[in-house]
Parts: sequence; structure tokens; C-alpha cells
Amino acid sequence: MRKTLSDSEMTPGAQSAIVNFHPTAVEEVIKALKDNEWVIVGMAQNPHVKKARHFLEAKNIKYRYIQHGGYFSQWKIRLAIKLWSGWPTFPQVFHKGKLVGGASDLSKYLP
Repeated sequence: MRKTLSDSEMTPGAQSAIVNFHPTAVEEVIKALKDNEWVIVGMAQNPHVKKARHFLEAKNIKYRYIQHGGYFSQWKIRLAIKLWSGWPTFPQVFHKGKLVGGASDLSKYLP
């Protein structure tokens, strides 16, 4: 796993800023993971997000889709989700609560 700072390497102010950086967006994803077998987190106008969605739809797999903005909006909300998951891009595809990866990872995971 990628190295991250431990709590002892942060001031209380930094810890608070992390905890309070768009927590409702992260909680929305966490709840969706508990309530759905498949979850795709994405953004508008992203062709890779569309590819992942079409892939599951072609296999008649039901999924929950969470979208936050596009290239010019809601980037901070998407950043909070990226920081939480550790995955640097969208889509973020989850199966049974586990991160699969992006669109190309999905097609390898579920041929």
C-alpha cells in the first residue's frame, strides 16, 4: 500500500482539516458500498466512466452510480473521494465493497 502520514505525523489542525474535507461525499460512497453489490463513482463527460457503465449494463448487472460534477465543477468533492479511496482517477468501480479500479480494470476483473 501507498505510504500515508500517520496521525502522529500531523498536527491536530491538519487532522481536523482532513476529517472535515467533504465528509458527506465520502459517507455517500461508504453507504452505497454497504447497500449495493456494484458501485461506480464518476463524473460527467468522462468517457472512461461511460465505458464502465456500459460494460456493466451490457452484462445486465445492476449498479449504483454516483456522479459529482464534471471537468469544471465539484472537483473538491471528487478530490475528497480520491483521497479516501487512494484511487487517482475516475471512474472508481467497487464490487462487494472492494475497489476494483477503473474502467480497464473492470474488464479484466469481469471478463
